[in-house]
Amino acid sequence: MQTRPTLPFNRRRWLATATASLAPLAWPALARPVAASSLQTRRIPSSGEAVPVIGLGSWITFNVGNDPQARDACAEVVRAFFAAGGRVIDSSPMYGSSQPVIGHALARLGQPATLFSAEKVWVGDASRGPAQMEASRAFWGVPRFDLMQVHNLLAWEEHLPRLIEMKAAGRLRYVGISTSEGRRHAELERIMRTQRIDFVQLTHNLLDREAEQRLLPLAQERGIAVLVNRPFRQGALLDQLARHPLPGWAGELGCDSWAQVALKFVVSHPGVTCAIPATRQVAHLRQNMGAALGPLPDAALRLRMARDVAAL
Repeated sequence: MQTRPTLPFNRRRWLATATASLAPLAWPALARPVAASSLQTRRIPSSGEAVPVIGLGSWITFNVGNDPQARDACAEVVRAFFAAGGRVIDSSPMYGSSQPVIGHALARLGQPATLFSAEKVWVGDASRGPAQMEASRAFWGVPRFDLMQVHNLLAWEEHLPRLIEMKAAGRLRYVGISTSEGRRHAELERIMRTQRIDFVQLTHNLLDREAEQRLLPLAQERGIAVLVNRPFRQGALLDQLARHPLPGWAGELGCDSWAQVALKFVVSHPGVTCAIPATRQVAHLRQNMGAALGPLPDAALRLRMARDVAAL
């Protein structure tokens, strides 16, 4: 770990905002990428491999269907992500067209060697799991996934043994379980205590802090990496915070936006490996990646951040 110096898709509206955000940030502006070594990283406990603390999610944002302009705009987001030193991209069969859109982006970029691909199996009939995972792999265009997670614990008792076998055979690098929005935490805790998993994915943000009570400490105790989804409450948190000025302590952390404040809060918890905010705009992507630069709050400041935001 590096040390601190801690909806429905509306094509017309989406293209208007995406074009506006891309115009001043065309590829020449990305010609001087952030050095990957300058990003805050965390190590995956089961292997020691380091990944940047900010990744890229794809829920809703990359579900743009077959629209060529929209797909190309998403590819520019992925281009900016790798230019900024990013690695972890997360998706699921649940996310509509997000998987082929990611595959389109990766193909345009020549399949970046630094990619850390995180996918999910999401089918109640476990016998259909292998076919679904193979379809996902074909969409991405990768030889194998780095991480395969059982999505929202669906049929995990059947899927997980197969994933562990695939890992042993070299067809996966890591195995995990995911949940979201605070659901089924008791069952997730039981899995973390009893199963051989490398990763868990859960919800954690400035307002949803239940995971701090048991799950994040347990992940540290058991040596399980943690991906955090919904760090912005699917945008609702940032909409709420946008009505207020940034507090003084934001400047101490090098934050120039509420998005960076929210992400620095999440990834400063020592049990968190990587947060995966989703965006369809290059400007927002680069802002998010800025949260992996500079100092992270210590435990005392984290408490103050949560208290101050809750009082707004």
